[in-house]
Amino acid sequence: MPQNPGSSGTPADAALRVAAKELVADGVVALTLRHPDGRRLPDWAPGAHIDLLLPNGLTRQYSLCGDRWDAYSYRVGVLREPAGRGGSSFVHDALAEGDLVGVGGPRNNFPLVPAPRYLFVAGGIGITPLLPMVRQTELMGIDWQLLYGGRTRTSMAFRDELAAYGDRVSVVPRDEQGHLDLPAHVAAAAATDAKVYVCGPGPLLAAVENCCADWPVGRLRTERFVPKDRGAPLRDEPFEVELARSGLAVTVTPGASVLDAVQAAGVNVLSSCREGTCGTCETTVLAGAPDHRDSVLDDDERSAGDCMLICVSRSCSDRLVLDL
Repeated sequence: MPQNPGSSGTPADAALRVAAKELVADGVVALTLRHPDGRRLPDWAPGAHIDLLLPNGLTRQYSLCGDRWDAYSYRVGVLREPAGRGGSSFVHDALAEGDLVGVGGPRNNFPLVPAPRYLFVAGGIGITPLLPMVRQTELMGIDWQLLYGGRTRTSMAFRDELAAYGDRVSVVPRDEQGHLDLPAHVAAAAATDAKVYVCGPGPLLAAVENCCADWPVGRLRTERFVPKDRGAPLRDEPFEVELARSGLAVTVTPGASVLDAVQAAGVNVLSSCREGTCGTCETTVLAGAPDHRDSVLDDDERSAGDCMLICVSRSCSDRLVLDL
């Protein structure tokens, strides 16, 4: 993963125009974004997301779900979250075709890594990062299967696009067919050395993780749109953070994050979600032992201990040295 360069705030890389806004399922709109001058947009790979810097001051992350080979447009799907903090409501109710919106990224914390076969498991709006993966694996001639669950058929976005793939796609509305048959499909995937990619609500991720509990590290890859329960920190005491490039040292108290302390010292760090889900504030660790509390890093990255998400992660040691 790229490490945090220590730039200021959450700047937009570009202001893009909303070229189209379409209702694609109950409570889900798809936005197509293009540069006002028709310029090419930065390339991206399946699993990537962008920041939307909304005119109401909110910044939200959304997975790219369009055609990665279309160099002139991005597409995202946005689920209305009635209990959310206002970002999705603004997109649904106020953002209109023709409006300009700041866009940061793209960045990718959920890359598609090589495998002989894939099992994709989507729950609800979790279909968005998996849709480009389906397209790419199909294009490459790799065997794959998609399990797609949702509350109702009409709440499940992009069903028409997925229909072209026939029986490789299993659409399972809960009100018609109940829950996904995860044990059977995961067992079949295990027998073929498939990698499993899953995105959706917490209970779905927990169920898949339980099915794959004895799998080798790296064969299960998950993407979370909301943070997992982090529990209590491993230590609830102040610790010191040395900022190697800035020549500063700060104290992080129990009620503050490393990001808070660093920014209070006048060191600007690129950040966005502040809940450990977007990966924007990932920072290189030069010394010390991080207490990883994010929902982004995989087991190998956590074990290596050479990077951390400073918006939520803390320290197991008295002192951390960061490349800031």
